[in-house]
Amino acid sequence: MASKDPVATIEDLSNCDVGHWTDESQDDYFTITPQSPIDYTRPRRRSKFTELDVDGENTCVKENNLTPSNRTDLFTRRRSTSLLTESSCDSDDESFRTALPRFSSYPRLYILTLVLLIAVPLLYDTKWLALPNASIIGARAGVIRRADRNNEAITGHDLLRRQNTNTDVCSRWAAQSALVNGTMYLYGGHATQEPGEHDGTWTNDFFTVDLTKSWDISAPVVSGLPQPSGPPAVANGFLWNSYDSLYLYGGIVSDSPAAVPEPYSLWEYQIKNAKWVEHENPKTSNGNSSNGGNQPVLQTGEGAGISVPELGRGYFFAGHLDHYTTPGWSVQVARLYLKSLLEFTFPGYSNDGVDNLSGGKTAGSDGAWRNVTEGGIQDTAKFPSRADGALVFVPGFGADGILLSIAGGLVTGPGQNESSFSQMNVIDVYDIATSTWYKQATTGKYPSLRVNPCAVAASAPDGSSTNVYVYGGQNLLPYGQQIQYDEMWILTVPSFTWVQVDTDGQSVPPARVGASCSIWNGQIVVVGGYTGPDLSCDSGFYVFSATDLKWQNNYNVLSDGGADTKNTQNQQISQQDDPHGLSGSYGYQVPGAVQSVIGGNANGGATITAPAQAATQGPLATGKPITYTVTNSNGAVVTQTGTSSVTAGGSQNGKGGPNIGAIVAGVVAGFFAVLAAYLGFCAWVYRRQLALYKNHVAMSQRALAGGPNEKTSFIPSSTEGSSARNGKTSSSLAGGSSGIGGASTKLTQSNSNGQDGDVPPLPTGVWPPVGRNSTANSSIEDLMMGQEPSFVGVLLNPRRSLRVINRD
Repeated sequence: MASKDPVATIEDLSNCDVGHWTDESQDDYFTITPQSPIDYTRPRRRSKFTELDVDGENTCVKENNLTPSNRTDLFTRRRSTSLLTESSCDSDDESFRTALPRFSSYPRLYILTLVLLIAVPLLYDTKWLALPNASIIGARAGVIRRADRNNEAITGHDLLRRQNTNTDVCSRWAAQSALVNGTMYLYGGHATQEPGEHDGTWTNDFFTVDLTKSWDISAPVVSGLPQPSGPPAVANGFLWNSYDSLYLYGGIVSDSPAAVPEPYSLWEYQIKNAKWVEHENPKTSNGNSSNGGNQPVLQTGEGAGISVPELGRGYFFAGHLDHYTTPGWSVQVARLYLKSLLEFTFPGYSNDGVDNLSGGKTAGSDGAWRNVTEGGIQDTAKFPSRADGALVFVPGFGADGILLSIAGGLVTGPGQNESSFSQMNVIDVYDIATSTWYKQATTGKYPSLRVNPCAVAASAPDGSSTNVYVYGGQNLLPYGQQIQYDEMWILTVPSFTWVQVDTDGQSVPPARVGASCSIWNGQIVVVGGYTGPDLSCDSGFYVFSATDLKWQNNYNVLSDGGADTKNTQNQQISQQDDPHGLSGSYGYQVPGAVQSVIGGNANGGATITAPAQAATQGPLATGKPITYTVTNSNGAVVTQTGTSSVTAGGSQNGKGGPNIGAIVAGVVAGFFAVLAAYLGFCAWVYRRQLALYKNHVAMSQRALAGGPNEKTSFIPSSTEGSSARNGKTSSSLAGGSSGIGGASTKLTQSNSNGQDGDVPPLPTGVWPPVGRNSTANSSIEDLMMGQEPSFVGVLLNPRRSLRVINRD
C-alpha cells in the first residue's frame, strides 16, 4: 500500500481526539485533525482501521466497524524510538485504556506474511534456492515461452526445477561443443538409452567433461548440468565460446517425432552465473563483403563452426535451410544449401569488418552479426555450396589469422540420390582481416571425400607449423548405409601437405561420424559419434596423443591452467604471453611423420614455411607464421625459426635441417642446365658437319663439270679407301646421273671426244688403319653417299660427327 507524508508533523500534534484514514485519488494517506470530531459521512475504505495517538498522553485506539463483516486489523508503523502501541476505545462510555507496548497476534501474522511475500520472490533465482531460470519479478522478468510451459512441471504454486542431465547413455552424437579454460561443454545432439533407438533421440542434455584432471577413458570426469527449459533441443549446430560465456547457434530440430522450429533466438549461457539468457530477434549489421544489414538471422543446420575467443568472434560456415531449421518452411520446398559465412562478434569486442563497430567501438550486450556472402571467390561458380564440413583457425598469415574449410558435401538430384563433395586436395582459405576467400592446393596423398569429420589444430612450440588433425567422417550415400571412417589425417600448415597417421596395431576406436573433438594438453579428446547400426552401444570417450600419434587409454594432465599459473589457455610455454598462441597445445611436439615432410625437429624449426604448391595471392602468398623462441629449463635457446625467403617458384631457404624442396629444385635446375649445354654443343657440331657436307657436294659437282683435270673432293668413298689400303686402284667411279652406285660402282665422265674416261684415282695413304675411327669412316661414307647429316643423328651420336669435322 503506497503512502504519502503526513499532512501535519508529529511535533504539531497534542490532545488529539481522533485521526482517520482517507482515500483520495486512490492513494492512502494518514491525516490528523486536531480537536475535530470524526466525520462518519466521508467515504471510507471497506476495512477496519486503527487510530494511534502519538503524543503519549491521550493515546487511544478507536475501533470502527465500517462493514458488517469484521476484517483483520491493519496496523501502522512510525519510524521513531517510541514504542508501537495499540489500545481500544469503548464507544459507549468514552473511557480509554492506555495502549500496551506490544503487538497483538493479528499484526504479527501480517508482518510474517508480508515478509514472506517480499522475500521469497527476491530469493527465487539466487544460489540459496538454486533456481537458475529467469526471475518472475523485476527487470529480468519475462513471458514464459511455450517451450518453457511444456518443459516445466508445475505443482501447486511451485515452479519445479528441471532434472540434471543423465550422463549414462548408450550412445551420443552430433552434439554442440565448446572448450573453455579446461572444461569441455556439450549441449544437445542425439542420445539413446537402448540399442536400436530411432525415435526421440533429440535432447537438450547439457554436461561437462573436466580436462583439468586425469582420468581413464572408462571413467571420465563428467558432470551433468540442469537441462535448460529455454534453448531448443537441436543437433548439428555449434556452441561458440568467449572466455566467460557460451553461445548456442543453429542446428536442426527433431524429425522423429517431427518438431516445428521456433523463430531463432541466440541463447547465451553465462558460465559464472550458471544461467541461460535469451537474445531475441537478432539482425545482421552491414560490413565488409556482406549482403547488407538489418536482415533477420536465420537458424542454419549442419554447417561448420569455430570460435576465435582471442578475437572475440564466432563463425558458422555454409549448411542448409529447410523445414527443420526455419519456421514456415513448406515441406514441398527443397532444402537450400548455403555458402555464406555468418560471423558473430561477442559482446564487448570490436570488429573493423562491421560498419558500426569500426574505430574501436565494441558490440553491445546482444553482440553484432555479419553475413559474409561476397568475399573474393565466394560468389563464383568455383566456390560451391556445402554442408557438414569442418572449420579450423590458424594464427598468422594476415593481421587476424585465417580459417580453413575442410571436407563437406551435399546431396543433389531429383531423387536426392546424387552426392557432391568438397575437394580435399584444394582447401578453401578465408582471410579474416580482409573478409576474402582464396583457394590453396595441397600436396601428398589426401583423404577420401567425406562429411562430418571433426578437426582440431595444434601449434609447434616455435610456431613454425600448425598441424590440423582430421578424424572420422563418412560418405553420403546410400542413405542409411553410409560408411564411417576411423582414419586420422594431418594437414600441416603452411606447407599444406597431407600426412596419413599409421595406426596399425593400435586399439583404434570404432569408425564414427559426428563426434565432438577438443585438444588440451596436446591430447585430442573425442566424445560421442555415430558408429552405424552394427554397434549396439559405444563408450563414447577416447583420447589420442597428437605428439605420439597413438590412441591411449587415459587422459593425462600436463598443466591444469589453474590460479597458480598464468597459462589458463593451455598454450605452449613459448606462446603463453601472446593471445594469438593456440590454446590446448601445451606439451605438444611435432611428430616425426610431420618432421619428415616439413623438416625441423620436435620443437619446430620447419624449413618449409610456405605452401609447397606456391600461393599466387592472398595471405599465404605474402604472409608467414607467427614464430617464437623456444628455451629449455636452463634458459638456453633450443630453436629459433628464421624468416623464410620464398622465390616465385616456391623454393625456401631456412635453417634447422635439410631443405628437401631446395634439393629437388637444385637437381631439376642442374639437369636442365646440362641439357641446355648438350643441346648447344650438338647444334654447333651439326652446323659444322652440315657445312662440310655442302662443301663436299659443291666440290663433287665441280669435278664432274670440269673434266679429268679438275680436283675432286678429298673424301673418297669407303670402298675406294678399302682398295687403296689393299694396294689396288681398280675401283672406279662408275657413271650415273646421281653419282651414287653400289660398292663396286665407278665414276665415269665423257671427254671432249665423247668417249668415256676414267677419273684418276683419289689420293691414297691418307686413311687410318682398318678397325680404327670406324664412326668417322661411317660418317664419311654417309657424305659420299649423298646423305645430308641430321640434327637427330648428331644428338644420338655426337662423337661420330665430331670426328668427321675434326678431319677437316
